[in-house]
Parts: sequence; C-alpha cells; structure tokens
Amino acid sequence: YDDLFEVYSAGIEIHGLNPLAVQVMAEVGIDISGHYSKLVNELPDQHFDLVVTVCGHADEHCPFFHSTKVIHRGFDDPPKMAREQAALETDALVVYRQVRDEIQLFIKGLTLL
Repeated sequence: YDDLFEVYSAGIEIHGLNPLAVQVMAEVGIDISGHYSKLVNELPDQHFDLVVTVCGHADEHCPFFHSTKVIHRGFDDPPKMAREQAALETDALVVYRQVRDEIQLFIKGLTLL
C-alpha cells in the first residue's frame, strides 16, 4: 500500500520492538526490524489527512490533531494476549499472526474509502 499511504507510527508510550512482531511481519514480506518505538510528539509537524488510533486507551489519550479525521480501530494487544493465552512461543505466534491479519484487513478496507 506504499503507493496509497504515507504512514507514520507513534504512540503515547514507548515500547521496545517485539521480536515476535518482527517475525510475523517478515512472514508476509514486511521488514520492520529497523523500526523503533516513537512518541506522538516526535512525528513531523505537518497536516495528516487521517489518524488511526489502534490501542484500547489511545483514543482517549491521543493528542488532538488539527484538521484531521481520526478513526479509532482497537486491535487486541499481542504481547498482552500472548502472556495471557500462550503457553509456548508457537502459541504466541498464532496470536501475533491473528492481529497482523486483522490489521491487514482493516488497511485493505481503507483503500476502498
């Protein structure tokens, strides 16, 4: 979707890059190994056409973006789900793949707007 979107990623908290997330994204040909966690205030000072918040509390705590459409689409938190549901790393990978695939479907839906 590089030809349709210019994507920036940031959050309201900094977390390290999760190796399981890197692994499941690589499975679909997306290399995120060079990415790092950033705060919202590190984003470029520019107008964004669309802001999508994805974690449960981000919609309540996300800073206001002027002249921007904001969509909240909560996804399950893979590290939290893996801790609660996965006894083995292979089980955790199932959780990460599930969320990855849900995000992919959501993005595909954005292309239809």
